[in-house]
Amino acid sequence: MSKTSLVTKALPAPAAKAVELLSRGIATARTRRRIPQRLMAQRMMVSLDTVQRLEHGESGVSIGVVATALWALGLVDHLATLASPDQDTVGKTEELKRLPRRARTPAPRSDLDF
Repeated sequence: MSKTSLVTKALPAPAAKAVELLSRGIATARTRRRIPQRLMAQRMMVSLDTVQRLEHGESGVSIGVVATALWALGLVDHLATLASPDQDTVGKTEELKRLPRRARTPAPRSDLDF
């Protein structure tokens, strides 16, 4: 039996919805490829129960299991773009706010005097 974590009980609704959509997408990709759950579990080197929990959207399934499932389906490249700094518009905006408003020329250094 797996351990329950407080984070899985207190998962915000938008995050729970995203986990549910991800799990449905993985299940759909597996069935479109006509891969039985048992074979998927063998390819992922996990138990059949783990694949079923993943596809049912249980938030306690580890990110490693999700990554392995995506790898087994040939979709692992999508994982790297989830939190890509290039797509983080809020982070970019905050970074721009912290930039100086004007550029200043550096003061002349006195150690270069001949």
